[in-house]
Amino acid sequence: MWFIKYLLNIVTKPGLGKRVFVGVSGGVDSSVSALLLKLYGYDVTGVFMRTWQPEWIECTWREERRDAMRVCAHLEIPFIELDLEKEYKQGVADYMIAEYKKGRTPNPDVMCNREVKFGGFLKWALENKADYIATGHYAQKNSNSLVKGIDPAKDQSYFLWTLTTEQLRHVLFPIGHIKKNIVRKLASWYKLPTAVKKDSQGICFIGEIDMKDFLKHYIDDQPGNVIDKSGAVIGHHDGVLMYTFGERHGFTITSKGTDDAPYYVVGKDIEKNNLIVSSSPEKKTPLQEITLIDCVWRELLQDKKYMVHIRYHGESKPCKVHRDGNNKYILTLDMSDNTIAPGQSMVLYDDSTCIGGGIVA
Repeated sequence: MWFIKYLLNIVTKPGLGKRVFVGVSGGVDSSVSALLLKLYGYDVTGVFMRTWQPEWIECTWREERRDAMRVCAHLEIPFIELDLEKEYKQGVADYMIAEYKKGRTPNPDVMCNREVKFGGFLKWALENKADYIATGHYAQKNSNSLVKGIDPAKDQSYFLWTLTTEQLRHVLFPIGHIKKNIVRKLASWYKLPTAVKKDSQGICFIGEIDMKDFLKHYIDDQPGNVIDKSGAVIGHHDGVLMYTFGERHGFTITSKGTDDAPYYVVGKDIEKNNLIVSSSPEKKTPLQEITLIDCVWRELLQDKKYMVHIRYHGESKPCKVHRDGNNKYILTLDMSDNTIAPGQSMVLYDDSTCIGGGIVA
């Protein structure tokens, strides 16, 4: 056991009997998280969060629950099933549908973390005398600061920007300082039932379903015209609400130019049901101002230069930020494209430390 501790260079203090509820999803990351917590002396209980799933989607949560139970049995730790169906339905699914109806592009993973894992789950855990909750996210804590995970290909700090300093005091990320290949090796060494299980994809907790297919069950979107920036009709689309800024697929261009350059979405006229596209970048001034709402900052110095992540594993740009009203902030940055969409998350970093973020207004 001492060799494993040395190999992994564990940055958290031993548990010394502190009580932690770890969210076990039935995947390898949460399984290894539970394993490590037990190795370091925590009083560990595995908690499977049961959330809402549409009736028309093939049920997968029972399989995930079975795998989570098998992991807990293998590790000889208690297993609890926690019903967070209401929190997920209202805070994630309903929010996502409402945002798309407004023509915005929300991030369901961010909302799932805010409302379910670090909302309902954390609240329940503290009410039940837990010292901490833990998840299988690839992120790290430095004191009560949120830091990128050591594996750049897996870092998930972008999705955790809504965590407050107070919440971080009660959160552990056991695998954030380990690379994914080592997580797999640990699962194999300790013969965890999920050692060779594939990583889950798709919408948080719902699974591998295309976002547009999901939304079509809840949004009565109608086909309409694709127009260029001059207003000329050049094609057609299946429903204006389903598209996001910068998207280059899913609509049909019937009147092409001579250069056959690809078209991408630059706007949506929801009233007239028109999708606005362009084949050439819009000429923009070097500095752009973007308004952020619903912001959470753990530390923020106005007029200091930070790096902003525009989307998960997307480009990163230098920026400055200053306050403009009640929890509304103006982000100033150099933007060379037109792909920032209202509703998406923009997350700020000071080197590897995530200081917070906000939603594009």
